Amino acid sequence: MTIGQLAGITGVPASAIRFWERHGLLPAPERQSGQRRYPPEAAQRIVMLRKCQQAGLTLAEIGEFQEDQPRRQAMIRAKIAEVEQRMIDLDHAHQLLVHALQCGEEDIVGCTKFREQMAAWETSAPTSP
Repeated sequence: MTIGQLAGITGVPASAIRFWERHGLLPAPERQSGQRRYPPEAAQRIVMLRKCQQAGLTLAEIGEFQEDQPRRQAMIRAKIAEVEQRMIDLDHAHQLLVHALQCGEEDIVGCTKFREQMAAWETSAPTSP
C-alpha cells in the first residue's frame, strides 16, 4: 500500500510516518517506481508506535522498546515507576478538586480537612534515593 493509504488506515499523517522512518522506528519500505510501498503489518507497527506515545514514551524510549530484551526491560521498569507516580499525582489532583468543589471555606488553604489531606499526601510521598 502507498503512504497515503497507510496514513488513511491508521489516521497518522504521512509526515509522521516519514519522520518515524528517518528515526529508525519504522523499517524502510520497499519502493516501486520511487514510491514507498508498505506491507499490511506496517499498520500494526504504527498502531503500536501511537500506543507507545500515548503511554508517554519518548522517541528514544520507543526505540529502546524495540531493542534487545535487557535494555527494553530496564526502560519499561523506569516508565512504569513514572506512570505510577503520575497516577498518584492525578489522584491527589482529583481529591483536591472534588474537595474544593464541596468545601464551604472561603479560602481552601484555611480548610482544616484540606490541610490534613495535604499532610497525608506529604507523608505518603516516595522518598528520593
